Amino acid sequence: MALFYTRSAAVFGIDAHPIDVEVDMYPSGNSRDFVTVGMPDTAIRESRERIKSALLNSGFGYPSKSVTINLAPANVRKEGAGFDLPMALGILGAMGMVGTASDFILAGELSLDGTLRPVRGALSIAVCARRQGVANVIVPEENAAEAAVVEGVRVFGLGHLSDAVRLMNAEREYQPASARGVAVEVRADHVPDFADVRGQTTAKRALEVAAAGAHNVLMIGPPGSGKTMLAKRISGILPPLTFEEALETTKVHSVAGMLPKGAGLLTHRPFRAPHHTISDAGLIGGGAGSPRPGEVSLAHNGVLFLDEMPEFPRNVLEQLRQPLEEKSITVARSNMTLSFPAGFMLIAAMNPCPCGHYGDSTHECRCTGAIIQRYLGKISGPLLDRIDLHIEVPAVAYQELRSRQEGEPSAAIRERVERARTVQSARGFYNAHIPANQLRRICELDAAGERTLEMAVRRMGLSARAHDRVLKVARTLADLARDTAVSAKHVAEAVQYRSLDRGYWS
Repeated sequence: MALFYTRSAAVFGIDAHPIDVEVDMYPSGNSRDFVTVGMPDTAIRESRERIKSALLNSGFGYPSKSVTINLAPANVRKEGAGFDLPMALGILGAMGMVGTASDFILAGELSLDGTLRPVRGALSIAVCARRQGVANVIVPEENAAEAAVVEGVRVFGLGHLSDAVRLMNAEREYQPASARGVAVEVRADHVPDFADVRGQTTAKRALEVAAAGAHNVLMIGPPGSGKTMLAKRISGILPPLTFEEALETTKVHSVAGMLPKGAGLLTHRPFRAPHHTISDAGLIGGGAGSPRPGEVSLAHNGVLFLDEMPEFPRNVLEQLRQPLEEKSITVARSNMTLSFPAGFMLIAAMNPCPCGHYGDSTHECRCTGAIIQRYLGKISGPLLDRIDLHIEVPAVAYQELRSRQEGEPSAAIRERVERARTVQSARGFYNAHIPANQLRRICELDAAGERTLEMAVRRMGLSARAHDRVLKVARTLADLARDTAVSAKHVAEAVQYRSLDRGYWS
């Protein structure tokens, strides 16, 4: 009887957990069984055919014994083809062709000729190796750049099963992968510039305020007024990703299998714009088997843009409440409960009515009152309360549309945004995320500010949550103006960004 152990990792949520791969070989008469136990999914059970062909086509041969492989701990379901490599090397170890594998964590899918194919979650697997004190990680070559950003482990990106055997037997020296693509600046050529936008001074100011404090925005205006154009440019005025933000964002995209080929850390903030036909699992996360991150998690540390917001199913929109409030989403299934990060900025756009011309002096609205109310009713009051700024985006006047004068470039706006966020970072959080127990201290008002806020709450019928949103936006306006205290003028402007809060919907 021959026993051999290798080590791998399974990804749950955005984190990887260690898995021991135990390989046992023993004679069993004329039959040669290959059994995998430890709650494997279909992809792992099918790996026996890939492993057999890969071993034979790589010149290692295949044992004339029965093979049993246990993935421990056995009470946790394992998914994916990333266990092909540790299982194949475990078989070779039991055949006496590989030395000890205790100082390696292995992950990779095998082709029939022994070539290594990329897997999901390589960055999380490297983080797991560091956490477990394992010095070396072997992953497919295409996953090497993302895994190499983790300090404290040596990551080897290999192209073939035979390369892994040579490395573990010290038959050939391989150089660890370098951390490519770790620059965290936002390059201007990735995002359209605000200089292209004609008119819409109020809307651009509101988006600057939103970017400075990480606030959520709802834009309402007729078709062709520039709502989508404005939303696509907001990524260009957001500050660069910090290394910690880039690491967490990359982990989400790695687990979802959405990293570009050979990429390391993501270098710019994500901008996600799902279509209104998206399902609740597609937006929030989930799916069959182990839950996968949805659009709210893929937009983590970036922007989630919902164009034509009332066209989304109401049940899908209502599920945004938890991530908007808690900056994370919990997906519960019968076999596991996982949490994904969801710290995104929500930018939503909508027409004032189904035809788009309600309140337009130049076009006749064909919608009845009942149709308009049904259209607006898809956006509930609790969801509206979680959106900090509600702004109107009117049609652009002809003179502004034909003007040769360019608007303010994104670089100038981003400079002010970064300055305001630096002030907020010193407090420990962005203004949109100020904890309730610190709100009064950070957003303390003078007598004039108190009167202005009280008048707004009474006249507009703002809820307690909307009251807090006004205070947070006022704090951002003060930070942009480099004012230490929040005054009446900041409250007044913040209130203007809630002017559609109740009146428009009634």
